[in-house]
Amino acid sequence: MEKSSWNPLLLPSISHLLSLWLILSSAREEVIVAGKSLHHHRHQGHTHSHSVAAVRPLTFSKLFVFGDSYADTGNTGKQGSAWKVPYGMTFPGKPSGRYSDGLVLTDFLAKYLGLKSPVAYRWRNVVPPQSLKYGVNFATGGTGVFDTLTAGPNMSRQTDFFQKLLSTYRSEELQSSVALVVLSGNDYAAYLVRNGSIEVLPTFISLVVNQLTANVKRIHELGVRRIVVSALAPLGCLPAITINSSYRQCNGTFNAFVTFHNQLLQRAMAKLNRQGVNDKPPATSSFILFDLYRSFSSVLNPKGTGYSCGSLDSKTGEKKYSVCSNPERAFFWDMVHPTQEGWRAVFSQLMNTLQQLFKDI
Repeated sequence: MEKSSWNPLLLPSISHLLSLWLILSSAREEVIVAGKSLHHHRHQGHTHSHSVAAVRPLTFSKLFVFGDSYADTGNTGKQGSAWKVPYGMTFPGKPSGRYSDGLVLTDFLAKYLGLKSPVAYRWRNVVPPQSLKYGVNFATGGTGVFDTLTAGPNMSRQTDFFQKLLSTYRSEELQSSVALVVLSGNDYAAYLVRNGSIEVLPTFISLVVNQLTANVKRIHELGVRRIVVSALAPLGCLPAITINSSYRQCNGTFNAFVTFHNQLLQRAMAKLNRQGVNDKPPATSSFILFDLYRSFSSVLNPKGTGYSCGSLDSKTGEKKYSVCSNPERAFFWDMVHPTQEGWRAVFSQLMNTLQQLFKDI
């Protein structure tokens, strides 16, 4: 087995990791948005002319979503920042429970599949029953594969919710569905707040990836054959972290443990694709890794610009970020979450990967 490039000397300080939990936890986010004092990283080199076109729109019938605030479309409580102005100002024009000014990762994937965005599980008894025909979104901001310091349901509990709804769908409907599984790092921040032990963080990372893999296998066993799983984005490039260097550079210590997590996850998904699940041949399933690390980095650091997110121009000293006066021109919406246009740019980097969904159909 290839040796993982993990160096414990690169680990961030406890104080930095405590800060990370505070900004990752949806219930405690400090809301700094367009027109405020936050410097947002602009995705220069990205144009807004490209669209996320649906591919073979009748191929897939439903989208089921599990995870946290990067995919949440309305499951967090009304006390969360996603339900407060100015969240949702671009879409739908008011707060809707999305941690952005508009659409998030779930919405772009649904559109790509030719589906309406699945209804948030929280509102399943409020919307008309036919709204469930496009799937259900169980993702809840601030959560992880284990219990975090946010009260929302962890991924295992979200999968329990899914299992309770299985009678709503026929077996063939599930087999023609796609699942999106998103994990953004809340487990790690909560772990360090509780234990303060950096030395055994690699062991905990292994536990997180193992549990994530177990959740993915369970979703597969419940009937969904094509599952998209997100890698961690470069947490060291979030504005809440780069603020510590006056937005001059990404924090390599955070990105070191992110890379280790992603390496383990990539191997786990490759194994599932190679060996299948419960003796079912791999050809009947697809486990697809959404490389958010690469897609975020590609947008934040476009080829030819020569700078990383938030850094200074080496010749002029000009800051490569600006106060976000217009969310359509910024990548980050708040200290953690992309804008709608940020997500659009990220998703455009992922579309080629999604072609794997259509194999053997």
